[in-house]
Amino acid sequence: MSVHLNHSGRVATLVLAVLASACSTPPPPPPRSYVALLPDVSGSVGQVTVKGQLGEQKLTQASQATLLNGSGASFVVSPEQLQKDFGAVLAASPVLPEQFLLYFESGGAALTADSEKLLLDVVARAQVRKSVDMSVIGHSDTQGKAEANEALALQRAQSIASRLSGLGIASTAITIESHGERNLLVPTPDETVEPRNRRVEITLR
Repeated sequence: MSVHLNHSGRVATLVLAVLASACSTPPPPPPRSYVALLPDVSGSVGQVTVKGQLGEQKLTQASQATLLNGSGASFVVSPEQLQKDFGAVLAASPVLPEQFLLYFESGGAALTADSEKLLLDVVARAQVRKSVDMSVIGHSDTQGKAEANEALALQRAQSIASRLSGLGIASTAITIESHGERNLLVPTPDETVEPRNRRVEITLR
């Protein structure tokens, strides 16, 4: 039996396999082992392919499940059944990290309009976690000297960290770094204006 997970970007899909308990009414049904596809903490759902001795099934929707041996059609598992079968595993599982990209206007630490809205989503996601460890990493494009871009990226990271603190995130939970133009999201030659490289990366753990 094999389970192949396929996803892109920040999508992370939780795949769980359990041996379902037999009911107490005699005669008990044969125990079934199955895989269920669940959304990540942001609500995103990827897909998983389950290959077993008796067939292959692809899961693409939340709460969709299939037997580990690959036999039969996929089926939907109710929230109650998922909690019964996976409750202990879910309770023990660490919360997956979340990453956000905030973009800036050229030459400074002013966020774009879309990123201003996303900043509030970052705060909301941080507040639902029992504890939060947040990294804020500033970046720049390659326009200008590398030393100046290092300083600009740090200014961006410090600006966002300060705003997050003002919105209720404990400053002790935030670490700040500058990568300048060293880790480009979009590879470009020197002296290239690229809006997607003018960013701060925020990771919640």
